[in-house]
Amino acid sequence: MNAARAIAADVRTGTRRATDVLEEFLGRIEAHDGDVHAFNAVTAERARATAAAIDAAVDEGRNPGPLAGVPVAFKDNLCTRGVATTCSSRMLEGWQPPYDATVVQTMTAAGAVMIGKTNLDEFAMGSSTEHSAFGPTRNPYDLARVPGGSSGGSAAAVAAGFAPLALGSDTGGSIRQPASLCGIVGIKPTYGRVSRFGLVAFASSFDQIGPFATDVADAALALGVISGHDPADSTSIPAAVPDFEAALERSVEGLRVGVVSELTGSGRNDAAVGGGALGDAAGEVLDGIDADVTERVFEAADALADAGATVGRVSVPAVTYGLTAYYLIALAEASSNLARYDGTRYGLRVEGADVEEMNRMTRRAGFGDEVKARIMLGTFALSAGYYDAYYGKAQRVRMLTRRDFDAAYADFDVLLSPTSPCVAFRFGERADPMTMYRCDTCTIPSNLSGDPAMSVPFGTGAEDLPVGVQVMAPALGEETMLAVAAALERAAPPLPKPQLVEGAAT
Repeated sequence: MNAARAIAADVRTGTRRATDVLEEFLGRIEAHDGDVHAFNAVTAERARATAAAIDAAVDEGRNPGPLAGVPVAFKDNLCTRGVATTCSSRMLEGWQPPYDATVVQTMTAAGAVMIGKTNLDEFAMGSSTEHSAFGPTRNPYDLARVPGGSSGGSAAAVAAGFAPLALGSDTGGSIRQPASLCGIVGIKPTYGRVSRFGLVAFASSFDQIGPFATDVADAALALGVISGHDPADSTSIPAAVPDFEAALERSVEGLRVGVVSELTGSGRNDAAVGGGALGDAAGEVLDGIDADVTERVFEAADALADAGATVGRVSVPAVTYGLTAYYLIALAEASSNLARYDGTRYGLRVEGADVEEMNRMTRRAGFGDEVKARIMLGTFALSAGYYDAYYGKAQRVRMLTRRDFDAAYADFDVLLSPTSPCVAFRFGERADPMTMYRCDTCTIPSNLSGDPAMSVPFGTGAEDLPVGVQVMAPALGEETMLAVAAALERAAPPLPKPQLVEGAAT
């Protein structure tokens, strides 16, 4: 088995050597990543040294940690000391941070082996990993399709069997949406549950780091490792870290599960689901959510009802404004965060006749079209005369979203929705920006509220491609969320294997 838990258990007992495990995964990367392009860099020699040190610790009778010898891929916007962190942008090409992100430190301290840095939409701005300066990542289920984004490289690496675990960042769905499209598990924790120190910022009030895994138990293990208060991050929550793995054994009997009316497309909109009528609610249904995806959500709700949960409909009205509010706030924050890339302090520098021309030429050469567009839109939203009309109003909608979710969680323990409005789409199919932005319709609300949410594979949709069901919970409600996710995983129909790799994730 190549599940992270099995690898770590075998390495700790000496049944397998960390160096042998690593070579298996490096061999798979060498054979197939030329087709997928999950990685911007494979850190083979550094990984070999780490794996050798873990084997030496085992030989000496020491416990290397809960992730002993597990290869882990890190999204290329997480700082890694002495290893290039590019954010898939020419602006930072070759830049080597002088420190590790906190999550890199905690994973390494737990015995993980960094196997490489994964591709992403430039500065995490995208939903398909088509907007990388170093070329797109392809979906292991179908190389003609996108893996989702912006953490598409991390999702593809796990789905293709290049690493048992990966970390990504989620600003508007950038962990959950690619997890859904690649048929794996992805978690966005509560905002502040995991330190953001060392994550290159896109939109600081939304950004959160979380794990990808082939199953819920591995994801819970990784979440436990990276969670915890960090004095280096002022938004880090000073709360104890629960035993997330123990939560997987909890029964869902008696739990109240709400299916979000606004996010369930054209499915059973006028009927209660799961045989229950608790909290039946009608809401304005958002356009663009495919019927095959919606049907999987209702089947997941039925499975939870069969397991003893009480299932009903719930309306979260502010969800209908989430996309607009998010893109105003996130782009405003991006315009501020990316102002630091001016050719002066680090990264790319294009010489000019004076400082102003140097700044202009550097940003023109260093940023791709999508990033430039978002910076300009965000700057406009913050400009004099427009701030209150756009940014200020969007912040008020964000507060309404928070209140609507609080009201929903007064009646329900968890909420269900699609993760992505569609299965993996073909390259170039969503060239129109608004069509692309709608990929995040279902995931953005939890970023606006700051609550935890995760994607769990639950069957297939069009052309036998994976569908993910999103489980949402109130702030710091990861334990209940994981218990429900584990129940869904047990009830889920088996997924076909990715066509690309023998022995890949199932």
